[in-house]
Amino acid sequence: MRILVFLIPIVFCCCSASPTNESAVDSNTDTIEQTAPPTKSPNGSANTPDFTGYKIGDPVMGGPADIEVKVNGLPAGDYRLIGFYAEGHFLADSVKANANGVIRIRDKEGYPQGLYYLTLTNNQLMQLVLGEDQKFKIQANLADLNNSVQVEGSKENELYYASMKFEADFSQRHREITSKIQGLQQGSAERNALNKEKTDLEKSRLDYLDNMFSKYPDLLFVKFKMAGQNPIVRNDVPESEKVYYFRKEFWDNVDFSDRRLIRTPVILNKLKRYMTELTAQNQDSVFSSAKMLVDKAVPYPEYFKFFANWIVIKFEPSKTTLMDPESVFVNMVNNYFTKELAFWSDSMEVYGIQRRAYEMGQSLLGLKGPNVISTDQFGNKQELYKKTADYLIVYMYNPTCEHCMEQTPQLVEWYNKNKNRDIDVYAIAIDTNEEEWKNYIKKTKMNFTNVFDATNRSIYAKYYVDVTPEIYVLNKDRTIIGKNLKVNQIDIILDRDRAKNQ
Repeated sequence: MRILVFLIPIVFCCCSASPTNESAVDSNTDTIEQTAPPTKSPNGSANTPDFTGYKIGDPVMGGPADIEVKVNGLPAGDYRLIGFYAEGHFLADSVKANANGVIRIRDKEGYPQGLYYLTLTNNQLMQLVLGEDQKFKIQANLADLNNSVQVEGSKENELYYASMKFEADFSQRHREITSKIQGLQQGSAERNALNKEKTDLEKSRLDYLDNMFSKYPDLLFVKFKMAGQNPIVRNDVPESEKVYYFRKEFWDNVDFSDRRLIRTPVILNKLKRYMTELTAQNQDSVFSSAKMLVDKAVPYPEYFKFFANWIVIKFEPSKTTLMDPESVFVNMVNNYFTKELAFWSDSMEVYGIQRRAYEMGQSLLGLKGPNVISTDQFGNKQELYKKTADYLIVYMYNPTCEHCMEQTPQLVEWYNKNKNRDIDVYAIAIDTNEEEWKNYIKKTKMNFTNVFDATNRSIYAKYYVDVTPEIYVLNKDRTIIGKNLKVNQIDIILDRDRAKNQ
């Protein structure tokens, strides 16, 4: 068996539950979609720390494997068996088709249990569930791949394809009924009859799923299908709280004790939806949702590692539009990237990420802005806290930075228009030298306080800079009320704060 991580440049079809409507609350997540590869092999390393009695990445194996796939119309040639892991794919094996379109997939050790697909000709895919029993036959016609599948000897794949067909039929009927309802008068007999038909149809789907879940509770496909189902929207709470409870119960159908699910697309699909669609995109809401999920996953190390790292990378300050992504990073690191919990990192890696979090953590939104005492171009000490204006703009820049060359003239113009409105600017030059700094002040005609410390001692761990220029807005109490801004956004922050204080 050959395992190799790589990126598959194709998009493949949904394989299961279609949504009953298009809202963010109602769409299910047991679908397959293109994902990026993991940074390490899905099989992990023999040196990965043992957290709960097994090594992270060690798969739940099935097999031995002896699978016969016959695809009528498939040309003889080389094909690939592709597996899922977390947010990536890996090459599980290379296989050959003979002149009759027959592929034999064999491995005496078996394959990690999970969802797979065979890449066929013309970018077509055949989806396979490899559970505990990996001896079966499957046959289909290349011209109508999914609708012609016949399975022999595998309850996993029999249910998989039966469910796919059921969901497709259900979705079509549901759309037709919904479309008819929309054109009818509220309360009319015809509309009421169609509403009842719709309710009965939805109940038939639930009955179908409940029967499958109760009859085959331990099959991988059943666990996958169950994990993708949404919680029922609660009618016993106010409308304003429905999304909260939906989000709170969103992971209830996922069995985190079953490590096989991380080798299916359902976990990543749910994670993306949970953190982006169901969570308000502000730093407090993002961390609140993250904490709710990651705390749930801590006892299950494979999921804990994946969730913690995915969230930190997703909301990396340079990759998000949040006003204060550093807040998400700092809270995630302080809570989960510790020497006790971050078992996937050595002590130096933990120290490095903790130090970065410390540097970010001094200038989070809502905190009191740190004081800075540094030297201006005339050799005089300038103390930030001695500025008396109601609002203070802290401007971090570099004279050679392309975006600074664009933003600095705009800030000078903005300051000249607003300096009589109880507003001041405290500019801090970084990563430069004295000559370059002074020449830049003259060139841009910056006429507000400007400081530079070649040693960085006076500004270290004060106001965090990810990319220059960086703009912070401090109110009269010197609380940080805005950050990661462009010059044209400063007035929005000021107007919002003034309105709040009226």
